[in-house]
Amino acid sequence: MFCTPVALLQRNILLFIVVCLTATLPTIAQSSKTSPVKGNIIITGAAAAVLPDHDSTYYHSFDHYITTRFYFSQKYAGLELERPIGVSKFRYVPNTSLTMGVGVTYQSISLNLGYGFGFLNNDGQFYSGYYLTPKGLAASSPDAYYIRPDLKIRLFGVSAYHLLNADRFSYRAAHLQNEKQLRSAGSILIGAETYYGIVKADSSLVPSALSENYGQKGVRRLDFIKLGPGIGYAYTLVIQKNFFLTGSLCASATLDYSYQQGAKEKAEKFDVNKDFIYRIVAGYDKNNWNVNLALVGNQLTVTSATTKDKYLLSSGNFRLTLAHRFAPGHKLSNRLRPLDDMIKNVRGR
Repeated sequence: MFCTPVALLQRNILLFIVVCLTATLPTIAQSSKTSPVKGNIIITGAAAAVLPDHDSTYYHSFDHYITTRFYFSQKYAGLELERPIGVSKFRYVPNTSLTMGVGVTYQSISLNLGYGFGFLNNDGQFYSGYYLTPKGLAASSPDAYYIRPDLKIRLFGVSAYHLLNADRFSYRAAHLQNEKQLRSAGSILIGAETYYGIVKADSSLVPSALSENYGQKGVRRLDFIKLGPGIGYAYTLVIQKNFFLTGSLCASATLDYSYQQGAKEKAEKFDVNKDFIYRIVAGYDKNNWNVNLALVGNQLTVTSATTKDKYLLSSGNFRLTLAHRFAPGHKLSNRLRPLDDMIKNVRGR
């Protein structure tokens, strides 16, 4: 249950990169948005000044500060199969641990490192692979879970969204804490998503005790590719200057190719499905300190090649973060200068 962190890009691009075993941990970036005046150097006599590349009355950037963070994170994921009305719902979920981690952000680069410690988890039971919920369904006892140590889910994907109002709305403020939203604002998001996934097990994904009710019975492996445009909206509500509530929802319509294998048959199908990415962050930001609680997740719909009932994959995490910003001293600033130059070259300014 690990995700690969990526370098952040530019202020007006919201980038999600997913390289996960069972869950997604999207990464955010916003970049400078140039205009005929903003972001350029104005020279008056011998003096020169760089105007901000956004409306500083709406949010303040701590681009040249170092933002450090300490966090607790709980991931969640699941595989659910659509079924006829009246048939019992079941969902495969992994037994994930609570993660404790640290992170740092400087300008457009962010790195988070976390580890799941056993002493942070109260539940003494831990299963390899996945188990079926609710408890007792398809299990040998009403008090036991049906366990699937052979079930594996792999998901890889990239989603990129352009913020139309990056001049006044900051995504970094809520998710990276290296900016602060001063006034309430929002932005329409326009972009695209692509995913590749594998769901496989040694035997049928549907337990034999439930096979009569599910059209996906007998399927042992599912491979899929998704690609399509998306649109969304994000908004931050600022309350009494320091409290904030940020929410966003992106919906996409993807062209899907699915290929599934059973014990005796194989099948493939093209279809169009809808997917969602959602984010909610509530927090408090004052005097370079930020504390927030975030929920980040997505839901993918994958077509079955042999029945109208589809596969639903969901993943995400809850995160509690305490962050602090500080200006680097003279010696540290000199050491960071090569990194500053590299970032300027990438940004093209």
